[in-house]
Amino acid sequence: MAGMTDMPMRPARPGPPMQHRGPPPMARLRPEPIDREKTCPLLLRVFTRVAGHHQNEEFSVRGKEPKDEVQIYTWKDATLRELTDLVKEVALPARKRNARLSFAFVYPDKNGRFVVRQVGSTFAYGHGRGDDAKTLAELGFQVCTNAVSCYFRLCF
Repeated sequence: MAGMTDMPMRPARPGPPMQHRGPPPMARLRPEPIDREKTCPLLLRVFTRVAGHHQNEEFSVRGKEPKDEVQIYTWKDATLRELTDLVKEVALPARKRNARLSFAFVYPDKNGRFVVRQVGSTFAYGHGRGDDAKTLAELGFQVCTNAVSCYFRLCF
């Protein structure tokens, strides 16, 4: 071990920065803003229910959907907060101070069976809480053709 003391000590090299495991988070792209003066709105069929969502089977026969429908003309850049405020105008239970509104898309899969996908929730009077700022476009909403019915399910 002679001669080891003659070697100068090198400072430790910094390693690569710590990286998180797994894929990087996907960047959320903001869709192009919609000019609501020039763009025709879409019809959003919203089915409301207190204390839970409707069963998938209730949407299986066209024309026999649940009766508690609210029809909203809106745009794909509408936020869940905007939809919450519109639903509160017509659905009394949604106005309760502690009401939590849960949103889901209902649409047919490749085999024609209806699929339900939970997309977010808001609070009746909790501006800025929950998923208030999410838009229909950001949530992946697609306009359905006349031959196919798609629904927006809501419970509170």
